[in-house]
Amino acid sequence: MAKVSIIGAGQTGATTALWLAQRELADLVLVDIVDGMPQGKSLDMTEAMPVVGSDVKIRGSNSYQETSNSDIVVITAGVARKPGMSRDDLMATNGGIIRAAVSESLKVSPEAIFIILTNPLDAMSYLAMKVSGLPRERVIGQAGILDSARMRAFVAMELGVSVQNIHCYVLGGHGDNMVPLTRHSNVAGVPLTDILLPERLDAIVERTRKGGGEIVSLLKTGSAYYAPGAALAQMVEAILLDRHLIVPASAYLEGEYGQSGIFFGVPVQLGRGGLERIIEYVLTDEERQALERSASHVRETIAGLDG
Repeated sequence: MAKVSIIGAGQTGATTALWLAQRELADLVLVDIVDGMPQGKSLDMTEAMPVVGSDVKIRGSNSYQETSNSDIVVITAGVARKPGMSRDDLMATNGGIIRAAVSESLKVSPEAIFIILTNPLDAMSYLAMKVSGLPRERVIGQAGILDSARMRAFVAMELGVSVQNIHCYVLGGHGDNMVPLTRHSNVAGVPLTDILLPERLDAIVERTRKGGGEIVSLLKTGSAYYAPGAALAQMVEAILLDRHLIVPASAYLEGEYGQSGIFFGVPVQLGRGGLERIIEYVLTDEERQALERSASHVRETIAGLDG
């Protein structure tokens, strides 16, 4: 069976592990610096497997040695946002965590594909690629699936339609400058611009952009983990099962959408080798300008990395 290691056994890491364990896709390793915590969570999950009917092995460890020969390494470790904090405020602390997690994981899993969740997402994905020296196919950031899922949920609430009929596409940097493509988003093929009044659509777009912050302000002591964990599980599944699935994710651009040298949210195709290709939409001038504003913010964030 395939092997997936999750670095960071907090709420998001553990929830990701649970989503994956239920799908019976791979054996799992949870790693965290807190003594006993990954061991306890993995044991608790192991004891749930007879109930859900899954035979995956789940282990917890404070050592990277347990992660050796992983097919995929998911990094969720990092400090969470508190109310009033932006994702960028986490840069210094989480940058150090990413450097260590990538370096230590790569020593024992040299063939692994890395999926990054740690915020600020685009900058941390960029740092992971630079620290690892890996090609862009093997380092991918999870953001767009989450952002698009939030928008789909809000549209479903508004229209009373099944989420399965709703398709939304959110591109750009993971933050308040993300770019929901309302023209390409639809309900059963009908564009959102034809279904929703402009003011209602604008409200959904704004709520999508602030979706993470809304949860942070409600929880007060942490950030979202159910939806981010589900989004990570979808990416892991697409890679392990070689689905060639097209999803929005943060990828290193080499000229696509007129951008180079940054990680940025775009539609990507995922398969067994990781990032297989980037899909380019035909954009209006207004959409291109919005993407450029988002890209400028990502560049500023990346410029704030030390070294």
